[in-house]
Amino acid sequence: MTTAFDFTANDIDGQPQSLSDYAGKVLLVVNVASKCGFTPQYSGLEQLWRTYRDRGLVVLGFPCDQFGHQEPGDEAEIKNFCSLSYDVDFPLFAKIDVNGKQAHPLWQWLKDEKGGFLGIDAIKWNFTKFLVGRDGKVIKRYAPTDTPESLAKDIEAALG
Repeated sequence: MTTAFDFTANDIDGQPQSLSDYAGKVLLVVNVASKCGFTPQYSGLEQLWRTYRDRGLVVLGFPCDQFGHQEPGDEAEIKNFCSLSYDVDFPLFAKIDVNGKQAHPLWQWLKDEKGGFLGIDAIKWNFTKFLVGRDGKVIKRYAPTDTPESLAKDIEAALG
């Protein structure tokens, strides 16, 4: 049985990061972008991370440039933007695809586990979010319009 902890992705500095390092934690996995109308959600994601990390939440940001070319920068530019603009401290990963033949295996799996609106698996836009339980299984998928603040109740429940 596959779980989120079976995957590896390169971090924002290009180093392989095994998600097994987060085993037993609750994950909020998000495809992010620096030039999107939803970009201010970085503030809310960082607040969730700061509020709940001591209880076991890890926010994982995956930059993606598949929607309106809203993540044009390289990893160094993305990291700098997130740090300077939103004081982001949660783990960021290297830019990936979330849809199509080149989609990262983690994102293929997330979409297979929880389809989107009307059962369509494809990620529709930046800031789609997946809440993953301590067991590595997907609990819920959220639309880009679902604000980080609106997830607090579900996160609290997942943290136990």
